[in-house]
Amino acid sequence: KTLKVGPVTEFDSFMSAVIDKKSFDRISGYIDHAKSSPNTTIVAGGKYDDSVGYFVEPTVVHTTDPTDRIFKEEIFGPVVTVFVYPDQKVESTMKSIGEHTPYALTGALYCNDQNFADMATETLKGTAGNFYVNDKSTGSVVGQQPFGGARLSGTNDKAGGPHYMLKWASAQSIKQTFVPLHDVGYPYMKS
Repeated sequence: KTLKVGPVTEFDSFMSAVIDKKSFDRISGYIDHAKSSPNTTIVAGGKYDDSVGYFVEPTVVHTTDPTDRIFKEEIFGPVVTVFVYPDQKVESTMKSIGEHTPYALTGALYCNDQNFADMATETLKGTAGNFYVNDKSTGSVVGQQPFGGARLSGTNDKAGGPHYMLKWASAQSIKQTFVPLHDVGYPYMKS
């Protein structure tokens, strides 16, 4: 409730409107789904208004079903969905993250136990192009950190990284030997 949604000209705004009507309709559709689905409850936010601009309130949704579309699809708006799992199912829950969605853009893990953080990072590393541990999962810092998704979230080319230039090049290896070859065998083949 303390995060102000307002015009970009008001510098105390946490965020402003979404980019256009298409985006607004898509995001508000997910909020409407959360309001009507038996698997979901809106914990915070849930309001939107397109009377002047396309404003969507930051929204937190709780789901009891990790295969619900609001939990497994990319929304690209101020909506986050939470699934609460029993402690004894942490490993199977982490494994399911890599299986229940074809997307893999950005992921985050928050915990106080470094051993768990190490284990979870290893388990989850293939679930996101950029993965954060105990940090805001806001995507990359332009010009400072490469960024790219995996699976249906992109090609994982890591825009902003040095290897991104290969996207516009045709990589080729050229090898030149300066000692003439006298046969095709390798030294280990000789008895």
